[in-house]
Amino acid sequence: MRLSLTGILLTAVVSCFAQKKYTLSGSITDQATGEQLIGATVKILELPSVYTAANNYGYYVLLVPEGSYTVIITYVGFQTETLKVCLKEDQHLNISMTPGTEMKEVVVHAANADVGSPQMGLEKISMAQINAIPVMMGEKDILKTITLLPGIKSSGESNTGFYVRGGGSDQNLILLDEATVYNASHLYGFFSIFNTDAIKEISVLKGGIPAEYGGRLSSVVNVSMQEGNNQNFGVQGGIGLISSRLKLEGPLQKGKGSFMLSARRTYFDLFLKASADSSIRGSSLYFYDLNGKANYHFNDKNAVYISGYLGKDVLGLKDNFGTNWGNTTGTLRFNHLFSSRLFANTSLIYSNYKYTIESLSAASDFKATTKITDLNFKEDVQFTFDDAHTFKFGLNVLHHAITPGNISVSLSSVTTIEKRYGYESALYASDSWRPTSKLNLLYGLRLSSMLLRGPGTFKTYDAEGNSLTSDTYSSGANVKSYLNLEPRFSASYLLSTGSSLKLSYHRNTQNIHLLSNTNGGTPTDIYVMSSTNIKPEINDEISAGYFRSFRENNYEFSAELYYKQLQNQIDYKNGAELIANQDVESQLLYGSGRAYGLELFLKKKYGRFNGWLGYTLSKTERKFNEINDGNYFPASYDRRHDFSIAGIYKFNKSWTFSATFLYGTGNAVTYPTGKYNVGGLTTFSYSARNGYRMPATHRLDIGATLEGKAHRKYHSSWTFGVYNVYGNDNPYAITFRDSETLPNTTEAVQTSIFPDPMPSVTWNFKF
Repeated sequence: MRLSLTGILLTAVVSCFAQKKYTLSGSITDQATGEQLIGATVKILELPSVYTAANNYGYYVLLVPEGSYTVIITYVGFQTETLKVCLKEDQHLNISMTPGTEMKEVVVHAANADVGSPQMGLEKISMAQINAIPVMMGEKDILKTITLLPGIKSSGESNTGFYVRGGGSDQNLILLDEATVYNASHLYGFFSIFNTDAIKEISVLKGGIPAEYGGRLSSVVNVSMQEGNNQNFGVQGGIGLISSRLKLEGPLQKGKGSFMLSARRTYFDLFLKASADSSIRGSSLYFYDLNGKANYHFNDKNAVYISGYLGKDVLGLKDNFGTNWGNTTGTLRFNHLFSSRLFANTSLIYSNYKYTIESLSAASDFKATTKITDLNFKEDVQFTFDDAHTFKFGLNVLHHAITPGNISVSLSSVTTIEKRYGYESALYASDSWRPTSKLNLLYGLRLSSMLLRGPGTFKTYDAEGNSLTSDTYSSGANVKSYLNLEPRFSASYLLSTGSSLKLSYHRNTQNIHLLSNTNGGTPTDIYVMSSTNIKPEINDEISAGYFRSFRENNYEFSAELYYKQLQNQIDYKNGAELIANQDVESQLLYGSGRAYGLELFLKKKYGRFNGWLGYTLSKTERKFNEINDGNYFPASYDRRHDFSIAGIYKFNKSWTFSATFLYGTGNAVTYPTGKYNVGGLTTFSYSARNGYRMPATHRLDIGATLEGKAHRKYHSSWTFGVYNVYGNDNPYAITFRDSETLPNTTEAVQTSIFPDPMPSVTWNFKF
């Protein structure tokens, strides 16, 4: 079948002598909904070295010699499209793809774009896989799912926080339709803010980061919202044990514009109202998400998009205290096609994160508020010179306004920690160059700057935290500036059509820093800018790897080695006070770090059974003059071994089964090695920083989806799952205390959040 199909396609091609090159360009969309398909691959069967991928806005462009060709378009979860074109002039070709099974018989004869691409450290998981992966309480979660990938480690049991290649949790740039998300967690990290009903695409860059991205050291998590169905109106949602979801979508003008609105809310608070315990009855415990997006295509050259997110957590213990926190983002984008070769995207982006803690007692009016607000302008331009060169350049101007904390204890007592203002700006340029059919290069340069501005009083401190200088600046005055060059380089060399070697180097800088004593994200996290004391963090990372696609592109294997050197890392003095501290920078220590490791990844992409195996062997260390006598010590999230399996099996048209298993070495911790008694109280003395290990964690989760009978206008399904199937008592925290039964004895107490199997069920509907 494969040979005969190839023969038919080849004999249908009309041979033409390549006198001149023309552009083949357009957009790639989902035929059923009109959604743009980011990253869809376009290949020329007769020219194995000529291929490209649709950019972040669904647009592609190829330069091809005059002649007749077979064009192959592929995208995971869609049927492969095969078209015949005869290029005698520039041709604009919009392509609509049909959801379904891929025709791999043709794809095997074309170059594999993923293997040939110079991009390293890129991981993508389809939404179909994310929706099939079993998770806690039935809440599908993209951040928990990506921690099943090599090089990405969860910050704790059942937590959405994560670390990438030895970087801190704040060193990940999380983008939702280009807007920065500062705290992507609900309920102290048990769930993420991303409602999968509203999400179209997620990609993770953990190495070889291109020049258009900056501001964080370790990774870029790029999340795109769905644009809505521009063909038909639809409603879908689900009802689960802890939350319900609802999504509306439809055309604004059929074929030209669409909208999408999605909402999710938990109802823990309803259970609390029915509690038999009067001390908690009436307490608040819930979160909600609202996602919205609309677009309109004026013509083939102009389109506008507007999207936004609003989410909030509300926790309150009856009339005692309450806390709430949440994110708000908004993105306005305009796409313009100057010519078939020149594409531009202009974005205006708003991002806000805020939390409030307050006393609800009549006897006290304590209230504390912290927030960070960004206003961002971006311009990104892509120009295709020829079939070997694609050039990108752009600029980014980002205004930060950070309120570290306003604290009021009574109407006459207010503590205000000064606001901080600053500009983060960047210029970048990069070139994708294919000098030969086997060698592919991606290189660029990013010039980033940080400008701290008044008003405010700014201090400098000595090593002991004592104030050395104190200067007051007026509004708009320049306080401190930093300028950094960030070179980026990646290369791939094809060993064959199915295998390649890759190499990359990149430098990243970071000017927004998280101050937190916890591993996972909490609503009370404090963000600060680079200042007179805090220098920009710097990461230099080099990676190399082997990539292979085999069995008709059905399987992918990769092995990547990486080494990163970190400068200007932040840690805290023993007993540091971070909350409501006017001189919080006096509590900080500055040092360096390093991380290195090996990542192995085997993935099956197609068929009734698909999934992946991932393994990471790594080491992450930090070095501070004031800690461990200036010697390297393990970071708290250093984890030597990390192993994961994810499998999805479509048993028949009705049933799909899935399972995940993970194992990880315990995190590094500091345990007491002695104790002494002071005034009747036991005080512990501690070992070297992070000199011990928590027990290893491992867990098996299973899931199943039952599809209902097909109806003309209605469809439903049931999703079942069991979290921690065999009830392993994974450690969340370990504390030490005096034994209540054995005098003069210290005992370790392990806290586990979900030590028992946790079943879940969700009913999903769509019409």
